[in-house]
Amino acid sequence: MFRLIENILSSQQLLELHQIVDTANFVDGRISNPHSKAKNNLHLNDQNAYQRSAKIMTDALLSHEDFHNFAIPKQLAPPLTTRYEAGMHYGLHPDAAIMHIGNAPIRSDLSCTIFLNDPESYEGGALRIAIGTAELRFKGPAGSAIVYPSTTLHEVEEVKSGQRLVGLTFIQSQIADSERRELLYELNEVAALEGNNMSPENFTRIQAVQQNLMRRWADI
Repeated sequence: MFRLIENILSSQQLLELHQIVDTANFVDGRISNPHSKAKNNLHLNDQNAYQRSAKIMTDALLSHEDFHNFAIPKQLAPPLTTRYEAGMHYGLHPDAAIMHIGNAPIRSDLSCTIFLNDPESYEGGALRIAIGTAELRFKGPAGSAIVYPSTTLHEVEEVKSGQRLVGLTFIQSQIADSERRELLYELNEVAALEGNNMSPENFTRIQAVQQNLMRRWADI
């Protein structure tokens, strides 16, 4: 399941992020994966700027109800700001299953791209996700985020002009199995939308199912 969530970041948070990264140092993105032949982008390489920007994006994600309900996060990698200039791209690739954040491993159940500038400000640069013979493309508005399974093959298409600026993070969910996580999300959404229309007895029964499935499936 894919979820484009708008208004993850407020206009003030976007302004703060741009103020941070506008004066920060960026380096070749292959520094984090020197063997990659697909990667052609720039990564934020200023420790102070990285910590400040990552905190803004992390706080925004974890305080957003729809993100929390969809991802059911257990761990969240600090978001890394990434920049694509004209001619840059990231070829088709899978995300690593296990990543190391400091000394702590994190399993990538979900990947998340946070869009930091307007899609009209750059040409090309769509996130393309391959699903068998089908494909999806995303260029979200500034402040939005696309959350998608880390198991998918995906790429960032070549930026033709302008500059693509995004934050990237990976989520280990409390519900590792994607089908179970999606079932819980749908059940929780229906309960939230229709709960006031149910009798109190039936709504309580729905709540019991929600909590018992979490109890059975959650990895905490």
